[in-house]
Amino acid sequence: MINIEEFWEDAKDELSKSIQAISYEVWIEKLEPVCLVDNAIVLSTISANAKRTIDTRYKDTIKEVVSALNSSITDVIITTPDKKDDFLNKQTVFIEDQGFVTNEPPKDNGKKKSPFLEKYTFENFVEGKSNAYALAACKTIAEHPGGSFNPLFIYSGVGLGKTHLLHAIGNYLFKNKKQMNVLYVSAETLVTELINVIRNKSNDENNRFREKYRSCDVLMVDDVQFLIGKEATQEAFFHIFNDLYQDNKQIILTSDRAPKDLTTLSDRLRTRFGCGLTVDIQVPDMETRVAILKTKAAQSKFMLSDEVAEFIAEKSPSNIREMEGLLNKIIFFSSLTNNVITTKELAYEALSEFIEDKGETIDASDIIDAVCKYFKISTADIISKKKTKSIVEPRMVAIYLITELLPTPLVQIGEMFGGRDHTTIIHARDKISDEIKTNPRIKITVADIRNMILNR
Repeated sequence: MINIEEFWEDAKDELSKSIQAISYEVWIEKLEPVCLVDNAIVLSTISANAKRTIDTRYKDTIKEVVSALNSSITDVIITTPDKKDDFLNKQTVFIEDQGFVTNEPPKDNGKKKSPFLEKYTFENFVEGKSNAYALAACKTIAEHPGGSFNPLFIYSGVGLGKTHLLHAIGNYLFKNKKQMNVLYVSAETLVTELINVIRNKSNDENNRFREKYRSCDVLMVDDVQFLIGKEATQEAFFHIFNDLYQDNKQIILTSDRAPKDLTTLSDRLRTRFGCGLTVDIQVPDMETRVAILKTKAAQSKFMLSDEVAEFIAEKSPSNIREMEGLLNKIIFFSSLTNNVITTKELAYEALSEFIEDKGETIDASDIIDAVCKYFKISTADIISKKKTKSIVEPRMVAIYLITELLPTPLVQIGEMFGGRDHTTIIHARDKISDEIKTNPRIKITVADIRNMILNR
């Protein structure tokens, strides 16, 4: 059976030789393999705009390369994340994915290549307040796998660095602890493998599946929320987890939510996921986002001005992967036009095709929800009579943003916040306005929440 992830890695190696480096980074590198449908490989890109560009400029080249690597694959389908399930539901080839196993036999040249993405290391992971705890935990586990922090459970929103940290651990272990058998696999792949075992009804297949997972020293499973609703896979993984845990083998899991919030997962799995160390990665603040962009630009030998870096960071406040995609498009546009992009206006011109018009009406409830999410408080608290600092500051920020973004009368705003009079609203508005001028923390906070609202 074809291992689609390894097959696509081989295809990307070939494509990188025939497509200009910047074009490859912008359009090809971030394509993700979805499945095989009949004789076509389905690849997912980030947006409808990107799909149109790839279909027009690069699809034929991709088709030539994949067909040369495997003559049974004669077509390529480019899709978007929202359509992936449509193709997964009609896939006709079930793929036995061997995952990334670091104790594979060496290749002909005698050198064993790291199965992890080399660009993801601890050294190039940009640390900020939003991810410092998760980074420290991953470094500790990389140095002492199977020690105190087992399992390690990392959760965050999409594109904030979970996968980077997993590959950083893998690269560290591959370099420093070569004797270890390290396995990285996505939860979706785990499900697909088990489906294949069940369909084949083969004891040999079942034994190979069990041995693959139970023989590893470090098991990393990405996006475990995809196990929800897959009872057979949950049952199989429960026994794998127990065997590894009892043998002091390191288990590292990632998800888009904390273990306690995986409410539809079986109770016994959920409690095991949370029995070790649980860390989260928050949405990075403006300074961290700019630092990430500067680091990525330097790696591409591109001079990124502060103005353009801040512009990109504002356009994608909650997804680092999207932010990096916008930077790549800036780099590509600059090389294409032979024009140095140093201002916000030029950056907007370069990204105008990719920055979608949200076209949605913002109301006061959107602003209040964003403030509550940012400060991790409830709507009931923010409109209450409570006067503790942890509530008063978010309340004043919400009032300020409503006055800035909406033409709402002050009396009406007062009614929204528990019947406060208009002089209280004026005080809150002016207080935050003054703080923005003198307090860097408040300035950053307001800017981040404004971006959350305008880029939702």
